[in-house]
Amino acid sequence: MPHELIDDFGRRVRYVRISVTDRCDFRCVYCMSEEMTFLPRAQVLTLEELSMIARAFVEMGVEKIRLTGGEPLVRRDIDQLIEQIAELPGLQDLAMTTNGAGLVKHARRLREAGLKRLNVSLDTLDPQRFRQLTRTGDLGRVLEGLRAAREAGFERIKLNAVILKGHNDDEVLDLVEFARAEKFDLSFIEEMPLGDVSDHSRDETFCSSDDVQGIIEQRHTLLPTTETTLGPSRYFRMVDSESRIGFISPHSHNFCASCNRVRVTAEGRLLLCLGNEHSVDLRAVVRRHPGDLEALKRAIVEALPLKPERHHFTTDGDVQIVRFMNMTGG
Repeated sequence: MPHELIDDFGRRVRYVRISVTDRCDFRCVYCMSEEMTFLPRAQVLTLEELSMIARAFVEMGVEKIRLTGGEPLVRRDIDQLIEQIAELPGLQDLAMTTNGAGLVKHARRLREAGLKRLNVSLDTLDPQRFRQLTRTGDLGRVLEGLRAAREAGFERIKLNAVILKGHNDDEVLDLVEFARAEKFDLSFIEEMPLGDVSDHSRDETFCSSDDVQGIIEQRHTLLPTTETTLGPSRYFRMVDSESRIGFISPHSHNFCASCNRVRVTAEGRLLLCLGNEHSVDLRAVVRRHPGDLEALKRAIVEALPLKPERHHFTTDGDVQIVRFMNMTGG
């Protein structure tokens, strides 16, 4: 069995995003439908299955694992899973993407369990607009969660903001100033065409990373860096701040040539590309061969040829992928 996962285009898989649930306490407009039907619990990977999949990837050279959802903090006993994954020899980075609402309750325990880094979704600093974008969220609780995460000892907390034209593009500079004041990093993300959203037209709301960068540079000079967290962000610095500004640009600055990532959905589908429906059912493998790590590794290796050279997202509102982002995993 190979010690490294290398696809047909010579790209080494070093980073796996693992969704622990499709459920969420928010209903963000770009992530899911307002009336979602979630997976039956029997179809969701157990903590033991998630831990086994993580182990298989790390033993084949994966250096970074990010836990996603849905919202990972609604998954019961998530801290136990973190403890198991954090102990894997060779893993360099264990991170989580969260909406932040559960951090008031969970931040300290997550840190104690071995979680190293947090990405917190924050698209607006306006409470009313926050409720509109998330449909159910409370901005105050998220801000409390960020404070709790800092007090728990998390460093380099990163904010993620999806910018939609006509919805929150007027807050780009406010978000930058907030990140600077709080010494957070901040990544701006172009909306991805996953799932058929009902409350906005993607072709009308698309806001490119270049548009966002132009807004920021009205006030701050952005200096490109070669820093990386193994993810797709292109990072910039400002001379008078510790904060990094990142851009995740699946449309305007396609990053497929250097893609080092695969995803595992909450139901155990190994997705080789965010913009592609080809997948392999790892849940079937782990349930057909319980505890058989070699069988799982073989299934992962045999899936690598499904990883395409690039995705083909468009910005015209066309839905190429019918699954929503919460089904995909962060």
